[in-house]
Amino acid sequence: MTLNTKPNTPIKPSARQLDQSQLRAIVDAARERRAEDVRVLDLSDVSSTLEYFVICTATAGLQLNAVQENVRIKAMEAGLPRPSVEGPSERWLLLSFGSIVVHIMTKEAREYYDLEGLWSDARMVEFPEE
Repeated sequence: MTLNTKPNTPIKPSARQLDQSQLRAIVDAARERRAEDVRVLDLSDVSSTLEYFVICTATAGLQLNAVQENVRIKAMEAGLPRPSVEGPSERWLLLSFGSIVVHIMTKEAREYYDLEGLWSDARMVEFPEE
């Protein structure tokens, strides 16, 4: 069996590698605007329609908007489509990039809705701060 490869042909990243770089862009964008407790849940084994939740905490409405704006810009730069935005609310903003959904919540809303508890079967994906 021979491999039909051309020298110096760029290798396209796999879908999983692309997801990881896009998730990294979202996580970093949230942290740039001082979002706290940024978590990524891999929903691929527990949902038929969603791949990832990114959940983070913002202190108030102004910070919710700042985090949302930065995440939107950086995610689109990383190749994600323009998100649909649910809300706006003073407690919770949701950005849907299709299979990746970003939840930006106040501490009170995050404790009340407990998304991590509701999706406790999902695997946590670590993105250490750089």
